[in-house]
Amino acid sequence: MRGAPTILHLDMDAFYAAAEQAAKPSLRGKPVIVGGLGPRGVVSTASYEARVFGVHSAMAMAQARRLCPNAAYLTPRFSLYRQVSDVVMGLLARLSPLVEPLSLDEAFVDLEAGGVEPRLEAARAVGERLRRDIAAATGLSGSVGLAGSKMLAKIASEQAKPDGLVVIEPGTEMALLGPMSVRAIPGVGPATAEALRRAGIHTVAESAEAGEAELVRLLGKAHGASLFALASGRDERPVVADRDTKSVSVEDTFDEDLTDRSRVQFEVARLADRCVERLREAGRSGRTVVVKVRRYDFSTLTRSETLRGPTDDPSVVREAARRLIDGVETSEGVRLLGVGVTGLADYTQEDLFAQAAMEREALEEAQRAQEEAPGAPEHGQAPGPESAPFSPISEPSAELPRHWLPGHDVVHAEHGPGWVQGSGVGRVTVRFEQPWSAPGRVRTFAVDDPALTPAEPLPLVRPQIPPGAPAAGLPVVASGPSGPAAGWPPAPVGQPSGAEPSGLSSAPAMRPKPVSGGGVGPPRREVSSP
Repeated sequence: MRGAPTILHLDMDAFYAAAEQAAKPSLRGKPVIVGGLGPRGVVSTASYEARVFGVHSAMAMAQARRLCPNAAYLTPRFSLYRQVSDVVMGLLARLSPLVEPLSLDEAFVDLEAGGVEPRLEAARAVGERLRRDIAAATGLSGSVGLAGSKMLAKIASEQAKPDGLVVIEPGTEMALLGPMSVRAIPGVGPATAEALRRAGIHTVAESAEAGEAELVRLLGKAHGASLFALASGRDERPVVADRDTKSVSVEDTFDEDLTDRSRVQFEVARLADRCVERLREAGRSGRTVVVKVRRYDFSTLTRSETLRGPTDDPSVVREAARRLIDGVETSEGVRLLGVGVTGLADYTQEDLFAQAAMEREALEEAQRAQEEAPGAPEHGQAPGPESAPFSPISEPSAELPRHWLPGHDVVHAEHGPGWVQGSGVGRVTVRFEQPWSAPGRVRTFAVDDPALTPAEPLPLVRPQIPPGAPAAGLPVVASGPSGPAAGWPPAPVGQPSGAEPSGLSSAPAMRPKPVSGGGVGPPRREVSSP
């Protein structure tokens, strides 16, 4: 344990939902729920306005809709969240070379390794500056905990939420920890908590009083000894930068069980491509391809294949995943599919079997194209679109109607940038606004309107342009009610200007006090414990 609170834990507040509110002026101060929108979807993040109704992360989306029917329900935009996360992690890297990311929105920082004096006042000043910098760079808020160990720093950041800073001063650790539930200790999940409850142990103080021998008897040597040390306030775990990622994987749960074999093959190929995309973003390659299948009866199985060498080639991973799924019976129904890569490395070695399969597919595709071309020699009836063989590797036909996901970005040739509010029965409803504009107007189009196209997320904070400099790289802002006249100068985040347009059907606005630099939530708090 350190004698000064120089381990910092940052946790962004309601990250996904807060990013969506910052990007969509019409949703600020209103319940926003991000996650899978199908019948089997799960809540990823709920805004603080939605949490008032009892909605929380990992809740079934169907239950969330019952609790908060008037919320805005959006599908995640991970490209935006990664962009914001990169900015936040960059700010943390300025503080210290020892930054341990836990997720896109959470990380530990060793301030002493960055040259911060081991004094309470110095650590507090760094935490305050970090919160201001995050708000200025992203428009979002984060909660900061400062303590002499990782466990206590994380507990402090939880107490600081939302948009606060809590310092646990040396010597006050046990007074704070004692009354807490054993679930506050890292590594204590439902099963461990139940084992302790049956022994009459409910709080951290009771765990420490039970003694190491009793905890070892109940939980085993390694787990029991670790739990006793943490319950006694001893946490010597260092902040570890550049954690070694052991695997990369993606998975999808489907609204309806998949029974069609071709559809299963297509979904596996699509997941393989997404998995490789993440693999490349991490700058890694992998040697073992894993396919996960959860069937209609919730039974789950995995199949794996180890390649000759590490690879980050999508065709290699697709081919291996195809071979694996071909060996699994899926006709009775599949509710979840996943593709992962393990055995990670920093270099690649091509798989000859996958290369051969890729060349074979290219040859077959060329032969089909030749047979279907006008004037091709007739060898019987040339296959038409209905009879052409289905390739699980190919992309869906461009002729199919486009699928517009709620919350995703679009741009219209006339009206400019906006986001999808919803779609159905051949129509898509779009609200045209930008992060720095007033709440925009709503318009409805046919799903195949050629003037409407998908777009990349806009930055949450409008870039500052020096006087006289060209506005190169800035998105074109449409004129009219959602254009410059209504949106510039921008309204502060959390204080949208102008009246709410009638096109958005949602709960009455709940306007909390604005937060410095952006975000939605109660006013910031700064306390020291106890």
